[in-house]
Amino acid sequence: MDPDLEHLKQHFPLLDYLLRHNWTPCRRSARQELVGLCPLHRDTRPSFYVNACRNLFYCHGCGQGGDLIRFVELFLHVPFRQSVAHLRQELALTASSVGAAELLTRAAAFYQLQLHRSPEAVRYLESRGLRDFAIIEELGIGYAPGGNLRRHLTSLGYSSELLRTTGLIGSEGRDAFCRRVIIPCREDDRIVNLYGRSIGAAFPHRLLPRSRGGLFAWQSVRHNCSVILVEGLFDLAVLWQSGFRNTTSALGTHLTPVQLNQLCSSPDRLLYIAFDQDENRAGQQSAQQLARRLKCVGVTVRIVRLPAGHDPNSYFVAGATAADFAACLKGAQRL
Repeated sequence: MDPDLEHLKQHFPLLDYLLRHNWTPCRRSARQELVGLCPLHRDTRPSFYVNACRNLFYCHGCGQGGDLIRFVELFLHVPFRQSVAHLRQELALTASSVGAAELLTRAAAFYQLQLHRSPEAVRYLESRGLRDFAIIEELGIGYAPGGNLRRHLTSLGYSSELLRTTGLIGSEGRDAFCRRVIIPCREDDRIVNLYGRSIGAAFPHRLLPRSRGGLFAWQSVRHNCSVILVEGLFDLAVLWQSGFRNTTSALGTHLTPVQLNQLCSSPDRLLYIAFDQDENRAGQQSAQQLARRLKCVGVTVRIVRLPAGHDPNSYFVAGATAADFAACLKGAQRL
């Protein structure tokens, strides 16, 4: 085989390509293959099987099968050479994101330094119940005062154009984050995005205009037999601080295909969904919908009921203890 083609297949797994193009696996087969609706024809019953280890697919509905290049030929209706060119272009874009990850790492380190120089930001973390500096350090939490990131990064040799492309500065050259507590989002130990929580009057939440990645801190929790899923990163932070290290976050209630696949990756896992108890019941409804969806693919789910109006973060700020939250887990609703 052409060495370039072998390199392409090794560095671009079929499953990664499928997930990137919004294919959602429904379940695992008895042979540990992922199964979902076929993206190559109008499928009503999951018939598309993916063997992630062998990098192969087969659809029992339309009879098509093969490797990554064959899938692209069928999916995009292009000949072999064009499918290879398409994949090389996507792989190049992935490689360029490595440079962006390095830039985000530099920005996150800068924001961490600024946190210790801002009593206002430290007081804000305390008001959110986060006082353990070991947890703050582990999560890489920082602070963006605004107005000085561009100067710092350009002094390290990064171009203003790269800063704009990454989203760290806007079209007018201003910092995207200003007066925000910053938490890096990682994927496989690589920073893929930055979450900013306003401590002023600005809109509370901000992410850079790029993928938020998978579930937060998934690498550290994925081997647990039970996992707690929360909406926000401050929910996660106070639960980690209270000893619930098996907690992850989706940064909201709407999970991406990648995040759903992560939750479905182990058939023996017990999942607790601890979403916000909103007055308008948005959090509760989202939890029910997600639980039903996951139950259909074999995941055991429990829905955690907190006192009305609370999320895990506000529950602890209001005085709840680890024992109180453990009791909520024990009384979690079965579907």
